[in-house]
Amino acid sequence: MNPIFSDEGNDHAHPGTTDQLSYQPAPGVAPSRRQQRTSRKVKRRRRSVVMFLVLVVFVVAGVLAFQAIRPILNIDPAKDYAGPGEGLVVYTLPDGATGRLVASDLLGKGVVASEAAFIDALNAANATGSLQPGVYPFKLQMKATDAVQVLLTASQQKVHYAPIQQNLRQNEVFDVLSKATQIPVNEFVELAKNPTALGLPAQAPSLEGYLAPGEYIFPTGTTAQQILTKLIDTTKQELTDAGVTDPAQQYRVLTIASIIEAEGNEQNYPMISGAIANRLNNPAGETGGRLESDATVAYGLNIKTYNITAAQKLDTSNPYNTFAKAGLPVGPIGSPKVKAVEAAAKPQANPYYFWVTVNLDTGETLYATTLAEHNANVLKYQAWCQANSGRCS
Repeated sequence: MNPIFSDEGNDHAHPGTTDQLSYQPAPGVAPSRRQQRTSRKVKRRRRSVVMFLVLVVFVVAGVLAFQAIRPILNIDPAKDYAGPGEGLVVYTLPDGATGRLVASDLLGKGVVASEAAFIDALNAANATGSLQPGVYPFKLQMKATDAVQVLLTASQQKVHYAPIQQNLRQNEVFDVLSKATQIPVNEFVELAKNPTALGLPAQAPSLEGYLAPGEYIFPTGTTAQQILTKLIDTTKQELTDAGVTDPAQQYRVLTIASIIEAEGNEQNYPMISGAIANRLNNPAGETGGRLESDATVAYGLNIKTYNITAAQKLDTSNPYNTFAKAGLPVGPIGSPKVKAVEAAAKPQANPYYFWVTVNLDTGETLYATTLAEHNANVLKYQAWCQANSGRCS
């Protein structure tokens, strides 16, 4: 016979007895208040557990259903460009690179829209194990399948990558080309001795100015003459695009563009071009028609410096001395990029005759209409040079 416990005085004698789920009151005996509270707690716990399990079942079922219909509905496909892309992006694929690394690199360079699209295209072409180290020419915003095709096609042939920076002189360009292609420098030098044979005007003493800056890809076997022709044709096309088609006028514009490139930076090209036009078009003006460019004098002396001495400025034997001689020098003094060519072709109208860059780090340039104003600006340049030792040599 089971004992019957009451609420009075027995809680401490049998701790926790009434909390056991197996407990049932004796027949005919009403449950105590404590027992009723315990029963309600148990029911609530059971309902909570059941509701949680039901919720889990629904979530799992929903996820499985979404994954099943996702391919059918084409939801959230790997992002891809429509192609074919534009410009030139040169990518050096390192030895031992994985498809995932290449995908990340190409995404960072703006070649592909997503790593997933590239990996999918790579897998579809069974090309995961076909990645060969080397230099590859891509475009910006290519379709992933096209980017993979570049890797597969280019890996079957060797190419040379030659980056030509702006403002390089002819001999410096030859050095870059030789290093990139392994063609001896002398081959480029010999070809440059006959500019007219490469399509330059008769007054051109060299190829200076016509070797367009840019990133070039040359297949193995490309000759020195083919390479120079490519650079020269690029320059001529830039001049034509700027509205300059006459060969003599092209030579003049290119000479101005090379001075603009050497004297300023991209944000100042149009203003400097306008100031140069003022000097050339007004022989009775502040400078007597002289350009007075340190960069031209330095070129004629085959040196690179920001500081020209008084004696060097008086040297009339230097055909590039624009202090001693009015007008333009005998030819370009370096390789101008297309922005400088455009500025030379279309100078920005302004009242200035003088300019000086007073901060070589920021490119800050000050302009003046009179020599007195210019001299005050030159003092600011000299102060910057004193505060930045060695930068203005």
